[in-house]
Amino acid sequence: MKRVVITGAGTINALGHDVPQTWAAMAEGRCGIGELKIRDVERLSIKIGGQVRDYVPEDHFNRQQIALYDRFTQFTLLAAKQAMAQSGLTFSGELAARSGVVLGTSGGGLTTQDENYRVVYEEGKNRVHPFVVPKLMNNAACSHVSMEYNLKGPSFTVATACASSNHAMGQAFQFIRSGMAPAMVTGGSESMLCFGGVKAWEGLRVMSKDACRPFSANRNGMVQGEGAAVFVFEEYEHAKARGADILAEVIGFAMTSDASDIVMPSKQGAARAISGALRDARINPEEVGYINAHGTGTAANDKTECAAVADAFGAHADKLMISSTKSMHGHLIGGTGAVELLACVMALRDGVIAPTIGYEEYDPECSLDVVPNEARQANVDVVLSNAFAFGGLNAVLALRKV
Repeated sequence: MKRVVITGAGTINALGHDVPQTWAAMAEGRCGIGELKIRDVERLSIKIGGQVRDYVPEDHFNRQQIALYDRFTQFTLLAAKQAMAQSGLTFSGELAARSGVVLGTSGGGLTTQDENYRVVYEEGKNRVHPFVVPKLMNNAACSHVSMEYNLKGPSFTVATACASSNHAMGQAFQFIRSGMAPAMVTGGSESMLCFGGVKAWEGLRVMSKDACRPFSANRNGMVQGEGAAVFVFEEYEHAKARGADILAEVIGFAMTSDASDIVMPSKQGAARAISGALRDARINPEEVGYINAHGTGTAANDKTECAAVADAFGAHADKLMISSTKSMHGHLIGGTGAVELLACVMALRDGVIAPTIGYEEYDPECSLDVVPNEARQANVDVVLSNAFAFGGLNAVLALRKV
């Protein structure tokens, strides 16, 4: 089995337009959630989100590109550009033929759908732009990244709701570990902060009107975010031979299905995914120092996740640090696991554990060390990233310091 390392990372999200800005915000416990600036926000009961601020598409793309790139694709391309620049990889010949792209998203081009429903149903027009379909399809971002960087190997999009990015990165990891690909571009993106997107989520009655407070007894729901994070995964010997700067090593991955309920999480399903990642990585529970939690801020998710961690880790659960960075950047749905992996890399590389901000009241059902409100300096060698999606689809990644 090949070893798999991360040699490049890029992002744009509510905390920053690149990785250094995002890490600085996480280390400071800064909140990127604020008032939504979208059309018809006055018709929404939820008026907050982790929106990407000060973003002007024309600063990055020409008019023809903007006509073809939905907002989620734009975010992906910007994050991929950063990741590729950091990795220093260029793809040609055999390397290009065997390397690919696996990305996660849930809503895909939802902004494009929203805009064009308005055109047809509200404005009564009988035609839409000829690029609507290639702009809104879930694989648009993946396809444009493959074209931009000449990636001709296995490339596709994963859509498993809130676990999409972790599933995507897990597949990229397995491609390289098995020897099928020497390098993969992977991660995820989402941009559902449009009127239709927020209105649909309102219907679930799981959204907070004021703040995301994971694990706090007074939590009252999740807050949506948007953005992207993209990574370059590479076979270790390949990266070492070219002198690449290695950010972290990906050592394990597991996925499970609850097979029980379309929206309610299962402790057993989550615990099996956690234990499966430990087994796949061939590590003992005691080696894990930090978990980036799914931690949505809903009553059901947080207590279920804490119970699952307790089951999977036993007595060591009380010694773990577990935090939810969704409290800062919001829940990016299909893109969330990718942005959260940045917190895992920061923990390994810089020894900084991102906090769970907004924590106000102790909850006996969430009695683990949730790193409340302030970041912490700690030396950790192994971390996990949890993602537990609607539909009962779970995906957990394990990373190690290099």
